[in-house]
Amino acid sequence: MINYIWFGMIAASVLCALCTGRLGELSAAVMEGAQGAVELSISLLGSMCAWLGFLKIAEKSGLTNLLAEAFSPVINWLFPEYKGDREIKGKICMNISANFLGLGNAATPLGIAAMQAMQEKNPRGDMPTKGMVLFVVMNTASLQLLPINMAAMRGACGSAQPFGILPEIWLTSLGALLAALLFCKIMEGKSCL
Repeated sequence: MINYIWFGMIAASVLCALCTGRLGELSAAVMEGAQGAVELSISLLGSMCAWLGFLKIAEKSGLTNLLAEAFSPVINWLFPEYKGDREIKGKICMNISANFLGLGNAATPLGIAAMQAMQEKNPRGDMPTKGMVLFVVMNTASLQLLPINMAAMRGACGSAQPFGILPEIWLTSLGALLAALLFCKIMEGKSCL
């Protein structure tokens, strides 16, 4: 469906440019937008590589196990089915840490690794467990304490204060996460999951 929407917007733009005689301006805008997208991607790549490297070092040094132990009470409450599994709790913790730092793209491979570890121990086969559903919801509505990617994008676009929106991000991401957790726990209580 999204492909049809994009196609419709592109076709409408070309049609409007043809009708108004601004086809040259449309062409220039397309090239300028493509160049801006490449420049933004390259600037974000450095930030993402640095933080992914840091998270990999944390995993190899055993910091993830320490974090998993530190956050164990919260993780055990949220994911009671993985209470005794240090590997899964460590992977969940790494994903949550990446999301705390606002590294959505870096959190994705960590989240996939956590889901694969959960799936290996899934007694229900192809049906997701409550923990898997909750993890996906938490990953989607994550709390961002230090939105590094957002700050990098704002800085690349010329913002004088790339971290100037921290209070708003804290409030909205905390509100989204709490609402998502509440909904999941209510649905778990009704045995919908």
